[in-house]
Amino acid sequence: MNYAIIGFGNIGQALAKAFARSGLEVCVATTRDPHTYAAEAAAIGPGITPKTLAEAIKADVIFLAVRYESHEDAAKALPNWDGKIIIDVTNAYGVSPESLGGQPSSRVVEQAFTGARLVKGFNHLIAAVLGQDPAVKGGKRVVFLASDDDDAAAQVGALAQTLGFSPIQLGGLSEGGQMVQARGKSWGPLIFKDLIKFD
Repeated sequence: MNYAIIGFGNIGQALAKAFARSGLEVCVATTRDPHTYAAEAAAIGPGITPKTLAEAIKADVIFLAVRYESHEDAAKALPNWDGKIIIDVTNAYGVSPESLGGQPSSRVVEQAFTGARLVKGFNHLIAAVLGQDPAVKGGKRVVFLASDDDDAAAQVGALAQTLGFSPIQLGGLSEGGQMVQARGKSWGPLIFKDLIKFD
């Protein structure tokens, strides 16, 4: 299994830090030339490899860490995503429910990535918190996951555990997934909740 992060802003870099802490390799990509952010990637860790978008999308599991408004451009990188797992880290705050056709934003993202298996996750924490060590006072920082594909959600849950987080499955995109999705200018009730789970 190999991994990629599309988008290398604050959230993308926070995710890369989680990979670096865990000793897992991940490639990072934007629409820019990889050389332009190679120094930032190297500063995070040796396993964080800048690649072109065309190279990064060969990964099995891809974190979509771009602005919601840019998801369609990212989706055009492949005509069919053929079973790849896309982890939707976007937030559609300020996007009108009407423009989403009354659907959760992740459902719209899922439709853009034809053939992909989409999991909503890692989006409820601000970058400064997401980038911290998830081991807190004997507990683990929670990440919420939602998907209509149980197997994909389980695989992302296992990855979250490897990265040191405690995943909580919320169910489908239109049910529990609404808890971590913005709607217009209001946030889902679990957005920004920094929770620690103790086993």
